[in-house]
Amino acid sequence: MATYDNLPVYKESYDLLLLVFETVKKFEKQYKYTLWDKIKNEIIDLITSIYRANSSFDERLKNIKKAREQVEVLKLYFRLSKDLKILTLKNFVDISLNVESLSKQLFAWEKSLWKKYI
Repeated sequence: MATYDNLPVYKESYDLLLLVFETVKKFEKQYKYTLWDKIKNEIIDLITSIYRANSSFDERLKNIKKAREQVEVLKLYFRLSKDLKILTLKNFVDISLNVESLSKQLFAWEKSLWKKYI
């Protein structure tokens, strides 16, 4: 089993966290300490779910499903940020590409587990 910090999905989620921290520096306080705090916490929870999925065989599928749900919540938050014009189009595209990559990797991981169980 690969260590969690060598997993591409872990690296991608960590890169997203760094991107969010860099992006949020430019925002007004009203968004920085409300919506963006929720986003940062959700990403940290996502990284935690990925770690747990990799470290616990018994709970792996449950944690991957949780991580996929967290990605969907993040998509909602980022879309809201774009619609409220908090994010520029370039920021939104950069973040969306990262989130989409995460979503695909988590789906593939879940699918590979389903094949093992069937």
